[in-house]
Amino acid sequence: MTSPLTGSGTVNRWRIHSVLLVTVALTLTGISIVNVALPSIRQSLGATESDLQWVLAGYALSFGVTLIPAGRLGDLVGRPRLYLIGVLVFATASIVAGLAGDVLLLNLARVLQGIGSGLLSPQILGMIQQYFQGAERARALGAYGTVVAVSMGMAPLLGGLIIDSVGGEEGWRWTFFVNVPVSATALVLALLWFPRPVVFQRNVERGSRLDLDLVGSLLLGLSIFLVLFPFATPIGGYVWGLLPVGVAVLAAWVLWERRYKRLGRMPMVDLGILSDAGFSSGVALATVYFLGITAVWVIVAVYLQLGIGFSAFQAGLIGLPSALLGAISARWAGRHVYSIGRRIVSAGIVVALVGLVLTIVVLHLSAGGWVSPWWLLLTLAPIGAAQGSVISPNQTITLTSVPLHYAGSSGGVLQTGQRVGSAIGVAVITAILFSVQPVAGWETAATAAFGGIILALCLALAISLRDQHRRRVTGGD
Repeated sequence: MTSPLTGSGTVNRWRIHSVLLVTVALTLTGISIVNVALPSIRQSLGATESDLQWVLAGYALSFGVTLIPAGRLGDLVGRPRLYLIGVLVFATASIVAGLAGDVLLLNLARVLQGIGSGLLSPQILGMIQQYFQGAERARALGAYGTVVAVSMGMAPLLGGLIIDSVGGEEGWRWTFFVNVPVSATALVLALLWFPRPVVFQRNVERGSRLDLDLVGSLLLGLSIFLVLFPFATPIGGYVWGLLPVGVAVLAAWVLWERRYKRLGRMPMVDLGILSDAGFSSGVALATVYFLGITAVWVIVAVYLQLGIGFSAFQAGLIGLPSALLGAISARWAGRHVYSIGRRIVSAGIVVALVGLVLTIVVLHLSAGGWVSPWWLLLTLAPIGAAQGSVISPNQTITLTSVPLHYAGSSGGVLQTGQRVGSAIGVAVITAILFSVQPVAGWETAATAAFGGIILALCLALAISLRDQHRRRVTGGD
């Protein structure tokens, strides 16, 4: 009989894995490729700086709201189903974004893209946890990290090539259209290679009805929205009043989930997993790390194009060494994460900090005519190496002790931390850039923005070192 864990054999597992990696590349390209398209969107649609912030933040906002409920739903009704729906939504939103005639429709399409990504992303981590164990899981997540690093590094280069080839006025549209054939490929391969899901299989086996915890889903989604919205929107004043309301709703969600479990029901998130020090530390680290690191390539793309007049392709080319080093480091880290543990993550964050400091130095030396801006090729490369040695190793370490039946929701919690960090970080860091630039110039503005990123990574390093110490004391690292 076929094992529910392995399918019909290793070949099937790795086929499933290859489809998942195609989608990882798809969603991350959809995030990163937009960075180099921002100046073109600004020119083509007459977008303001606030509009451009929404192009980035709207995606992250809807992504963050969707992740945990989608992960829980995937656990219950079948991860392949949610995966396919998510890919379809993402592809549809990409078409709408490419055809958008004004910035409002573009931003609405970006929100829909975020929902699509939020539906499928927890299924990716959930299925990796389902089909791989031990060293094979580390290897699978290492490949995942390689794709993450390559996608985030190569997407701006691809976007720049498209925009320079087609022209800035229409080229940005093709940065969205390029998602369509990739989505179609992922759908076809998924239909060919994914196991046929049995609807509501787990609940049928338990002899119980489907328990979606709709109240918990609504409370959590609302709380994430209320917390993120003040950061995602450039509107001032009253919107900051939503932040404490969001925190209050989050507290209400925690009380509801505890009560739901006491009643013998299946809560959307079993808060018991947060009592695991390794899991909670990993989520906190991911949140703070993404709060800083996601904004790096936004700042680089905007500075190079608007600040010193690089073309979109030149701006994208700057990230090529970073992507290559990221692929190498992710592959290496995937092989050694179980033997080295949290120390890989700590070392990766240190490498990123070194790269950021050197980048600031080059910004000012190039502004004074001492060196060429192309030295950024070298100073940004360590950030790619850090991506490979932080993201997937942290996921591997964080999810090690999570029960399989919560694979989707726990992966959703981890990714929600990443997306919340990304949304807040991009909003805050770009706000620093755009507010300082008119007063002090591009180099000072970029330095201030990178300074904010450095502060976030220092906090992430502190969390990693603390967890590293805890594991050493308890014999877990």
